[in-house]
Amino acid sequence: MKVRLMLNLFMVSMLLCACSFGENPKEHMGEIYTIALDSIMEKDMALNSDMEFIAIDMSNFEEISKKQKEEILNFFNAKYKVNVMDATFEELKEKGYYNPDTLALDGVLLRIEKVDFKFNHNVFFEGSKYRSGKGAIGVEITVHYKDRDWKIKESKNTWIS
Repeated sequence: MKVRLMLNLFMVSMLLCACSFGENPKEHMGEIYTIALDSIMEKDMALNSDMEFIAIDMSNFEEISKKQKEEILNFFNAKYKVNVMDATFEELKEKGYYNPDTLALDGVLLRIEKVDFKFNHNVFFEGSKYRSGKGAIGVEITVHYKDRDWKIKESKNTWIS
């Protein structure tokens, strides 16, 4: 009986150890968020036309540090050559970035509404890109770890306004 119990404990511990090998997504969340957000930026490029800024709503980015948030902002600033800020829609309205006459922003607002850690080093995101009530998209993105790098596995539009 003791031998059987010891064998079972050994098997369970081996399975648990085998499942933990590889990269832990929570240790790379800045990079993973950057990849997911950039995937959203590359959708519906018409929303990017004449944009004066990119706002990223990081109010619910609980898994990442202040330094990682700054790295995300710096990435977008360098790539898109516009002012990039951490702001919610309400903050953009307060700062005058929302035009009440056109009911639109002079830039785009990126949001991540849901993050889900899946098995096999996959991170699932639901996000959106907003320019106006008639110019916005919803996106589902899966980022996964493959060949020692975090990459987009899938990115698809879920709604368009």
